[in-house]
Amino acid sequence: MSPTLLILVFALGLIWVLFIRPQKRRQQLQREMLNKIEPGAEVLTAAGIYGTVVEAEGDEIKLEIADGVVVKVARRAIGAVIPPEVEEEEDEPEALEPGEEEPAEPEPAPAAAEATDGDAAPQSRS
Repeated sequence: MSPTLLILVFALGLIWVLFIRPQKRRQQLQREMLNKIEPGAEVLTAAGIYGTVVEAEGDEIKLEIADGVVVKVARRAIGAVIPPEVEEEEDEPEALEPGEEEPAEPEPAPAAAEATDGDAAPQSRS
């Protein structure tokens, strides 16, 4: 085999690994996401409209974008399914036992001492 042909084969393989394979993976994930859309899911359309799926039949999805406002969009116009928000619990301080003191907050570390010698010229590295 000539070196030119080897380089060409290597370049084509590299292009396939870096560009074509990841694109196919993204397309498959998008297809799976679109097939799993069901009523009650919150979605974001490709146009940037947030809505809740009311009905999903075939290639058409009905979204409620405001109270009583339902629009019909193509299934492929859905850009993302918004995961349900998980309410985060706020950390409440633990109750102190009688006679127990609240722990003191650590003091901030003192700032590094700066050179106050105004006559000293900065040294440069060569």
